[in-house]
Amino acid sequence: VIDSVAALVPKTEIDGEMGQATIGLQARLMSQALRKLTGAINKSKAAVIFINQLREKVGVIYGNPETTTGGRALKFYSTIRLDVRRIEIIKKGDSPIGSRVRVKVVKNKVAPPFKEAEVDIMYGTGISKTGNILDVAADMGIVKKAGSWYSYNDEKLGQGREKSKDFLDSNPNLLKEIENKVRDTLKDDSDDISVKENGDN
Repeated sequence: VIDSVAALVPKTEIDGEMGQATIGLQARLMSQALRKLTGAINKSKAAVIFINQLREKVGVIYGNPETTTGGRALKFYSTIRLDVRRIEIIKKGDSPIGSRVRVKVVKNKVAPPFKEAEVDIMYGTGISKTGNILDVAADMGIVKKAGSWYSYNDEKLGQGREKSKDFLDSNPNLLKEIENKVRDTLKDDSDDISVKENGDN
């Protein structure tokens, strides 16, 4: 994991004086490095994750002024590019405990791009698997939502999403049961698509 591309400093810039112009230096560094690294990464079957930062182009009136640092080479060489943005702060009482983020696939060489997903990133633990299961189960109708209440098989899980997540976290067997139903439903949908595709052929 390289965190982050924006923080990579060419040796020329380190040896130079403060305020010295180094236009395009980082972009050339990334282009050269990626040409060398691509073959080694493919041979080793490793996954390399580059984390980058957004900047704004100067003087852009029309279109999106946002861009990423490091030039165009990284965009070209990457297999998958994800745009991750925080859309909400998750709180317990007045204390922030995580962030709700929207992830958009802006490039994908191995599957259809431009899909979006929303996930919870909880401080200290990472992506909330429980939150993902609850959201998908609610979308599929496995978990029922009436107002702010969540329920499963007429058993109330909690009022509000966070309380329902807490309830499932404290009842791992129930969480596993819901997860299995979600996986079975997804598998059935996948089998239906495969049958239709074979029938079309």
